Amino acid sequence: MIERIDDGEVAILRLAHGPVNALDADLCEAVAAQFRALVTDPARAVVVTGSGRAFSAGADLRRVVEEGEPYVRRFVPSLDDLFRSVFELGKPVVAAVNGHAIAGGCVLAACADVTLMSAGRIGVPELAVGVPFPRVALEVLRHAVGDAVTRKLVLGTQTYPADEARSLGLVDEVPAADDLLPSAVARARALTASIPSDTFAATKAQLRRDAVERMATYADEAESVTTLWIRRVEDGWTRRYLDAVTRK
Repeated sequence: MIERIDDGEVAILRLAHGPVNALDADLCEAVAAQFRALVTDPARAVVVTGSGRAFSAGADLRRVVEEGEPYVRRFVPSLDDLFRSVFELGKPVVAAVNGHAIAGGCVLAACADVTLMSAGRIGVPELAVGVPFPRVALEVLRHAVGDAVTRKLVLGTQTYPADEARSLGLVDEVPAADDLLPSAVARARALTASIPSDTFAATKAQLRRDAVERMATYADEAESVTTLWIRRVEDGWTRRYLDAVTRK
C-alpha cells in the first residue's frame, strides 16, 4: 500500500495501491499513520510519489457508491486526517507527481512544500462529482495557490497538464520523467541543508497557521459535507459521474 525507501536523510514514500492509487479509507489511514510517525522519525525530509501511471486519481468512488453511508462516514474524516498529517508535518515535504493527480490526489500534492510534476493531469473536479470540499482540503488549496486560483480550480472542475498547472501555481517545476524523483530528492535535501530543522519547522507552522486555524474554526461544516456526499450516493449522481468517466 505504501513503500518506503530511505535516501540518506530523505524518506521516499511511494503510493502503491491499485492501478491508480485511489484514495480509499484504508490508504488514507495508512498514509496518515506514516506521516504521524515521521514527526519523531530520524528522516529530516520526505518525498511522496506514486506508482504506475498515477500519483493518485483521488477518492475511490466505486467504494463510495458500493458501500454507501457507513463507508462515507469513515472515509471523509480519514481524508481530512490524511491531508492534515501531511500539511502539518514540520519537515520539508516534496511531492513528486509522476502522473495524474485528480481531486484528492491534487490536494495531497498541494499539501507539500514543493511540488514537481512530470506527467499526467492535475485538478479538482469534486463539484462535477456532486460533492462539496471538506474544509481541510479547501484550506490546503487556498494556502497553495491563493483565493482567486482556488475559485478557478474549484468552480471550473477542470484538470490541467503540468505546464498549465505550473502557471497556476499548483506545480513548482516540470522535470522530465526520468529526472522527477532525483530532482525531488535533491529539493528535499537542499531544504534540510540550507535551513536548520527547528527554524524550518517554526517558519512552516507560521506560514500555515491561518489555514490550520480555519480548519478548526469551520470544523462544524463536517456533518453537512458528509451529508451531501451521502445524498449524492443515494440520488445516483456520483454513480452517473463514475460511469461517465469510466466510459471515456
